[in-house]
Amino acid sequence: MMRRIVALAFALAAAAAQAAPLPAPARAEVDALLTRLQSSGCQFNRNGSWYSGADARTHLLRKLEYLEKKDMVKNAEQFIELGASTSSSSGKAYLVKCGTAAPVDSKAWLSTELKAIRAH
Repeated sequence: MMRRIVALAFALAAAAAQAAPLPAPARAEVDALLTRLQSSGCQFNRNGSWYSGADARTHLLRKLEYLEKKDMVKNAEQFIELGASTSSSSGKAYLVKCGTAAPVDSKAWLSTELKAIRAH
């Protein structure tokens, strides 16, 4: 009997520890951000190499999936801070470069875009 209780307790703890996806409103904001990045014509720099907005979107969606599995994000700001600002491997800041403008930190670019999405 005691073994069943212990097994049940472990099963309940495991179920509670499972990852939760972003709430729907936050996921919509993140999707809108990544769509803006993809369609902006801007380039995305990670670890010294420049990538298209489409490649950046793919990479950042993988990071979002990882953060969701770890239950580390609940809103778009947390996604920007934890997944879309710096490289997990090198710690270097991601950059966004649009046209001939100087590159800016992706955190600043995405935060500005998030404000615009919310204002719309």
